[in-house]
Amino acid sequence: MSSLENAIPLPARSGEGWRAWLQDWSELCKLRLTSLVLLTTWVGLYCGSAGRLEPWRALFTLVGTVLVAAAAAVLNEWLERDLDAKMTRTAQRPLPMGRVSPDEALLGGAFMAAAGLGILYLGVHAPAAFLAASTLALYLFVYTPMKRWTVLNTLVGAVPGAIPPLLGFVAGRGRIGAEGWALFSILFLWQIPHFLAIAWRYRDDYRRAGFRMLPCSDDKGRVTGLVSTLYCLALLVAALWPFYLGAAGFGYLVGAVLLSLGFALGAGRFALWPSQKTARSLFLASVAYLPILLILLVGDRR
Repeated sequence: MSSLENAIPLPARSGEGWRAWLQDWSELCKLRLTSLVLLTTWVGLYCGSAGRLEPWRALFTLVGTVLVAAAAAVLNEWLERDLDAKMTRTAQRPLPMGRVSPDEALLGGAFMAAAGLGILYLGVHAPAAFLAASTLALYLFVYTPMKRWTVLNTLVGAVPGAIPPLLGFVAGRGRIGAEGWALFSILFLWQIPHFLAIAWRYRDDYRRAGFRMLPCSDDKGRVTGLVSTLYCLALLVAALWPFYLGAAGFGYLVGAVLLSLGFALGAGRFALWPSQKTARSLFLASVAYLPILLILLVGDRR
């Protein structure tokens, strides 16, 4: 028996056991978040290639990016498994519950990271692999520990979250252009109100785990709501950038303005009347905002 088999026993599983194992790993990989990464990367790739996608390059870009994104999720949960056990929202995850062993998660996450970076380097080019590696490093070794040090962690964490569309753009264009930076800015600014709405709703959980989030010291929600509103207003400006660059048409412009104003109004409502209800409404508005905006951008390309 190999040393790997000694380190991580592989018990015989029934069909039901394999289904449960796959479900646990889909949860570890945060499939919903990974799907969002896939969407934003594809939009960046489409914009960067001016709509002329090379099938092989698109495939390698998307597969490599998804593997790195899944690896980041798994390794983040491996690093924070003890803290997740303290929070009601995360205590049922596979690692705190012991359904997946730490060794298995570490090995699986490392394998996906290596495979994803290798695919991007060999199948796309070095700049795409470099951006993916930077995303992984920032997320795991800067943002993750910063969550226990300073409320500025949210700003830092928004950087790796905004890199996927930039990576896609670089994969399609071969260089970073103004439109790539526009996509990066939209994703960066969108994440702040999106995350603050979540963090305020679960601020007691974050306190128990020792995380330093802005809502943890803002029970009334006024500051959290004000910051969310300011970032939504900044997002309104950033969302106009593709139109200004001539990359999108008037239909996109109208849609971007209406969507952004609606998002900002949701944040303003939360700022004026902070509650679980208005925070959840802001979160749902953020979930709807991004995919609709990106669909408009792709559908009204110039």
